Order: sequence, then structure tokens, then C-alpha cells
Amino acid sequence: MVKKVPALVLAGAMTLSLAACGPKEAAPSASGSQKPAVSTSTSSPAPAGSTAEGLKEAFAESPILVTSGGQSADYQMIATVMGKLGMDYEVNNVATSADLGAAKTLIVVVGGSSKGLGAAGVDADGELARLDELMTAAEQAGVSIIVMHTGGDARRGDLSDKFIEPIFSRGDYAIVVAKGDEDGLMAGICAKNNIPVDKIDSISDVTTVLPAAFK
Repeated sequence: MVKKVPALVLAGAMTLSLAACGPKEAAPSASGSQKPAVSTSTSSPAPAGSTAEGLKEAFAESPILVTSGGQSADYQMIATVMGKLGMDYEVNNVATSADLGAAKTLIVVVGGSSKGLGAAGVDADGELARLDELMTAAEQAGVSIIVMHTGGDARRGDLSDKFIEPIFSRGDYAIVVAKGDEDGLMAGICAKNNIPVDKIDSISDVTTVLPAAFK
């Protein structure tokens, strides 16, 4: 189901989410494109032993396609933030390669929800297959990929964690609410794959880092 999310439709949900809880010169593909430049500072310190670094310069462009990585409601929260920022985006929680259209940046908001998966008529394996197909097409088309985990520790556990490595390892830039990465899982994946990552304190702080990723 494709939908534009008005800027204020989910404001109430955003308020409830606060407690819980940039990008590509070209996607990493057969063309051998490089990751965006990184800096040595993040909004919150990376876990001990991590060399994950924050984004240094803008690399992404509009228009933007926002999708879910696990069918939690977190992608809707991000759409609300983007609407308030006046960004040019569309939302499709079940997007495939056919829905990329003219998008130059793909944002995948990671967070598993059994209820959301059920509503979408898919299981976790089917969702992972959809995301693999979509991200592969994005990489081949030179579309930048931004990955987010903004649900904090409430979006960790067996189901959500199943989506983290396959999605984060293919991003060009990552934004993570620090409370959701106290074990350093996402920071470690980003460091291993040379992906710049910015840690923030809450989902509302996306406004402090996401616009800087766009040219």
C-alpha cells in the first residue's frame, strides 16, 4: 500500500515514541562505488571497541522512498519527521523494485513487528526476501541507501534482530537511536562495512542528522 504521510498525521504517535526511542555517491554495487565520507564524531559515543564513525559530508539526493524493514510502525514515525522537515518523499511499507520509480535515495527503517508482518500478509522470511530484492535493485540503479533503527531497545529481540545484519550491512549511511544499540551490534556492522553511522538520543533527533546527508 503506497501512501503519502501528511506532516501532522502521526504527531501523536511521535510523542508516544519519544520515550522509546545523509547519503550515497552511489550505492555499493558492481560499479564499485565508494561509501560516503565519515568523520570521527557521533551524536553519542560508539560502544567500546567500535570504530564506527559519523557522516562527514552530504551524499544523498531527493526524491526519497521510505520503506519498512520488519513492518513495525517506526517507518511512519520517520515519515512524520521528514514531513516536518519538508523533504520530498513517498512511503511504501511493502515496496519492491517496481516502486523505486525516480527515487534517488531509499530509506529503510528497521524494526520487526509480528502484528505488522501479519497485517502486511508476510512472514519474516518473506519480508527479508522483499528487502533483498528492493535493495539489490537500488544498488544496481545507483540509489543511495540510508538505514535507520529508531525504536530503541523496544525494537530489539529475536524478531527485530533478524533484520538488522542483512539490512545494515548494505547501507551507505546509518542512523541509530543509542538505546537500541547498547550491545554495539549495529555500530559493529557499520564499522566492519565502513558505513558512517550517527547515534542519536531519540527518534525526534533525526532532524539533527538526516538533513545533513542530502545535497
